[in-house]
Amino acid sequence: MVNGQLILTVLMGVFLLAVAAALTRVESWRSYTPAGGATGGETAHGHQEKPSGILRWLTTVDHKDIGILYGTYAVIAFAWGGLAVMLMRLELSLPGETLIGASLYNALLTSHGITMLFLFGTPVIAAFGNYFIPLLIDADDMAFPRINAIAFWLLPIAALLVWGGFLLAPFMENVAGAQTSWTMYPPLSSSSTAMGTPAGPNGVINLGADLMMLGLHLSGVSATMGAINFIATIFTERGEDVGWHNLDILSWTILTQSGLILFAFPLLGSALLMLLADRNFGTLFFAPEGGGPILWQHLFWFFGHPEVYILVLPPMGIISYVLPRFAGRKLFGFKFVVYSTLAIGVLSFGVWAHHMFASGMDPRLEAAFMAVTLSIAIPSAVKTFNWITTLWNGDIRLTAPMLFSIGFISNFILGGVTGVFLAAVPVNQALHETYYVVGHFHYIVMGAIGFSVFVGLYYWFPIYTGRMYQQRLAKWHFWLSMIGTNVVFFAMILLGYGGMPRKYANYEFPVGPTGMFTDLHQIATFGAILLFVGQLIFLWNFIVSWLEGPRVTDDDPWNLEEHGMKGREWDWFGEHKLLPMADGGEPEDDAEVATDGGERDAVDQASTADE
Repeated sequence: MVNGQLILTVLMGVFLLAVAAALTRVESWRSYTPAGGATGGETAHGHQEKPSGILRWLTTVDHKDIGILYGTYAVIAFAWGGLAVMLMRLELSLPGETLIGASLYNALLTSHGITMLFLFGTPVIAAFGNYFIPLLIDADDMAFPRINAIAFWLLPIAALLVWGGFLLAPFMENVAGAQTSWTMYPPLSSSSTAMGTPAGPNGVINLGADLMMLGLHLSGVSATMGAINFIATIFTERGEDVGWHNLDILSWTILTQSGLILFAFPLLGSALLMLLADRNFGTLFFAPEGGGPILWQHLFWFFGHPEVYILVLPPMGIISYVLPRFAGRKLFGFKFVVYSTLAIGVLSFGVWAHHMFASGMDPRLEAAFMAVTLSIAIPSAVKTFNWITTLWNGDIRLTAPMLFSIGFISNFILGGVTGVFLAAVPVNQALHETYYVVGHFHYIVMGAIGFSVFVGLYYWFPIYTGRMYQQRLAKWHFWLSMIGTNVVFFAMILLGYGGMPRKYANYEFPVGPTGMFTDLHQIATFGAILLFVGQLIFLWNFIVSWLEGPRVTDDDPWNLEEHGMKGREWDWFGEHKLLPMADGGEPEDDAEVATDGGERDAVDQASTADE
């Protein structure tokens, strides 16, 4: 246990030092020039000249700056969650307690889930939404710029609270990272101590779990504020020539996601406050003699399953927006993609109890929820077939964004089909709480949602940096991520079929296929290492290219105009950010930039607007 805590402390210390070192190298943090070279005074809400240094980032209300802040925050959260899961994977390589103890394993399990879903997944989508939605709908800025800034600045506080148990453990007794799992089921969550159960030292309630719940609640407040802002922006700030008939697919998915957040997150906040009251004030909301532990499951999953679609709908929008650009043709069945998005939004509130098929509910209710769960697969299948049909006979260019888009479709099909099996009550009861569920869920969360994030980052990289990344490294990133994703999560599918329970720190069972479990866990760990190496390549490529990559001097670096696929954001890029000024006010030397299609384009000097 001590060794594990020491390893975690050292890793997190190195990680935070690396973040600090990277920030000192980012030129735009030390100057008045916005990242990528845009200047202030661009919107009605911005200052004519932004303050210099860190003060600019602390006070900005520019939607582009806030988008970059969201993205930076999300990358840091992704790194924390990734380090946590790598420690867990290494521990599971062999049966028995080898590297970390069960309490630390449970704390890492909880932190990994909460971090990836709430501190990475939702904020990284907000990063794309904040930066690009106003550009795509021809708006000056978000409808409420200051609320937009407040919504972001709640998140660093939320992260410190969620990770508070780890940060305070070296300085306070009986405090550790929350060990409730990310689902926080009572009665464990209502009485957990630093050792994870009431058997801990003196039975003192773990402050780390309270901090985590408060941080989670705060992240929900942030998401709700952001959702209201997106809805108001898309309804009221669209340009004169942007109507509902020609609204882009990314804006449709962000709008639907925001509606889901508006109805789902307040419920989670209310449930968390009741759970905190049970833990600290002796109330009985979720106690067996009161409302009952099953009440928590109903409240949590009524939020929790729409949350899955809150996370996956905007990534679907990114794929639907970017994939046609490199297929050389418009998205097939655009209206049906929009209708299926709205259908998913409505149906997502009627499937929550499929997470509870093993809880003993009435079989007639189980049948009803099984039917709705099977039906929600139909609009998802509509999107999948539309993507495949868009590729059919297209002029396909295997750029990094296109490779990740195809990887998204492949992983989404695997994650979706495994989910359809879980929708059937008899299959669900056999596989419930096994690694099959973990494999299915992560095919969607990492294999689909994670891949879509990389699609957006690579496709729009020239817009928010003014530079181009290293193409070969981007493709290495894809192949390592694609192979690693399928190795690790397909091994988990097989572990689930073998009966390996999820959330176990040790599988040295007196009976059972321990040898098979060991082999599959080692395969999964090998896949996780491949995935981890791929993300290190991405991080290196991303940071170095942002700082030192060749300047983009063309407002169509992907040759989209050839097929009539150039979007509004690239027009904005050409008008405002081509040939960005250096700190001294002089334009930097032109650089010939290769697009990601494998051939170097002859890039002409572009005339730029005054900046």
